[in-house]
Amino acid sequence: MIELHYFPSNASFAPHILLEEMGVPFTLRVVDRANNEHKSPAYLKLNPNGLIPTLVDGDLVLYETAAILMHLADCHPGFAPAPGTPERAEYYKWMVWLTNTLQAMLIHYFYPDRMATDAAEVKARAEAQVAPMLDQLDAHLARHGGDWFLGSEYTAVDPLAFMLCRWTRMQARPAKTRPALGAYLKRVFDRPATQRVVAKEQLPDPVY
Repeated sequence: MIELHYFPSNASFAPHILLEEMGVPFTLRVVDRANNEHKSPAYLKLNPNGLIPTLVDGDLVLYETAAILMHLADCHPGFAPAPGTPERAEYYKWMVWLTNTLQAMLIHYFYPDRMATDAAEVKARAEAQVAPMLDQLDAHLARHGGDWFLGSEYTAVDPLAFMLCRWTRMQARPAKTRPALGAYLKRVFDRPATQRVVAKEQLPDPVY
């Protein structure tokens, strides 16, 4: 049985959506971040970084959101392009870019005090850096014109892109304000699996 250690609205949101999309049996294990359970000795044995999510799949204990998504897609076919194809290369590119570029900058936006004493300036600079990244996503979607991030097929990239775009909802120009990106986010939001996760995690409006 797969176990997803999660907390509502955290980085576990993307693998939670993908598991719902796959329709495979899984169990949710809430990590009470409000009471620092993610820093507890028991949780640190699973994830020494003290971060959420962690996936337990049999004997495998896996952390890092993008790694979890790619592992699930490899184990349950239909959510990633075939290995060795140009489409698979694009899949790798966007998974890495989303987690290593956009997500990394969003962490500075949400936790500016980790970087400098002038947290307000760090947050403002991070938001300014995120804006052209969202423009890049919008241009990518407009260019290929498909319904999903990589084109005509929904893949493991989609819940990650949706989650990170959702994290911009309190910024001056959130992701949904861009035409192609906004329409795309609405399509992901309207999927039954996304709706089930939103309900289970009891996310407030606006969801994205």
